[in-house]
Amino acid sequence: MNILVTGGCGFIGSNFIRQRLTEKNSPLGKLVNLDLLTYAGNPANLADLASDPRYIFQKGDIGDEALVSKLLAEHEIDAILNFAAESHVDRSIDSPEPFIQTNVTGTLRLLNAARRHWASLPEPRRAAFRFLHVSTDEVYGTLAPHDPAFTESTPFAPNSPYAASKAASDHLVRAFHHTYGLPVLTTNCSNNYGPYHFPEKLIPLMILNALDGKPLPVYGDGQQIRDWLFVEDHAAAIWLTLQKGRPGETYNVGGLNERANLDVVKTLCALLDEKSPRPGGASYSAQIAYVADRPGHDRRYAIDCSKIQRELGWSPRESFETGLAKTVDWYLSNRAWADEITKTRYQRERLGSAK
Repeated sequence: MNILVTGGCGFIGSNFIRQRLTEKNSPLGKLVNLDLLTYAGNPANLADLASDPRYIFQKGDIGDEALVSKLLAEHEIDAILNFAAESHVDRSIDSPEPFIQTNVTGTLRLLNAARRHWASLPEPRRAAFRFLHVSTDEVYGTLAPHDPAFTESTPFAPNSPYAASKAASDHLVRAFHHTYGLPVLTTNCSNNYGPYHFPEKLIPLMILNALDGKPLPVYGDGQQIRDWLFVEDHAAAIWLTLQKGRPGETYNVGGLNERANLDVVKTLCALLDEKSPRPGGASYSAQIAYVADRPGHDRRYAIDCSKIQRELGWSPRESFETGLAKTVDWYLSNRAWADEITKTRYQRERLGSAK
């Protein structure tokens, strides 16, 4: 199977590629990684695998239909996995337009190229072709404390510009299946965490701020609840969905780990107290600082992933405790990676503000 992965230098995409290239006996031919390398795309995430003869990196935009069409034909692509997205809610609140450009227009153009390529394939390659779109639980909106978890039939009710852009892209994917017959699959995941997570997201930000002696900023009262999914479990679910999922279907992927943000931060502090104690022995929890809440902050997300468990036989391997311990260990062992990407981000933002 020759696959095109878009956004493969980002957090989830790079973990997926790493899993595919390191798994023994994987039915993988070429793996082409198309990434524009915006602020969250980091080639260092895959530097140790760059010499794999199956791996091909191409810098470029999913909105460049000519480039995408060239890659699909040249590498005889059998499946597209679309990880490419602007994904940070705070950034979408500050500036929504890049999210529309990448998540909506970019996905549309990627679908256009995919449809042309698929239509040109001979049987049985045409029948086997798949387009898998990676999305988020945020398209479903927010839940009250005792509401049932999101299912695949939960109506969309996005509350941030980011969530609205992902909901639009999900609708486009569905429409291309209904109108053109393109064999698509969609996965909607809960909050991911794990190695190579961009340092502005909650868990890596708290780890790195704690180690640097900086405040640990917690929005509002810290009681916003998320369902936490270890990224390697998510990558395995995506691969299984690609192989066994029914075209036109959506599969929710959740970690079965609902936690309040404040509890996540306190758990991280306890792990760091154990694994990298502060001088003098004080707890990292002393660095917790409450800040003004995010505008329109969703109160609770929870994923019902019984469909993918029942139909495809997937379940998360990691509990929140084991996954978080692995994540903390990774960041303690990879400070240079985090320092470099943080420095690069700040340099780009300074340059941008000077224009």
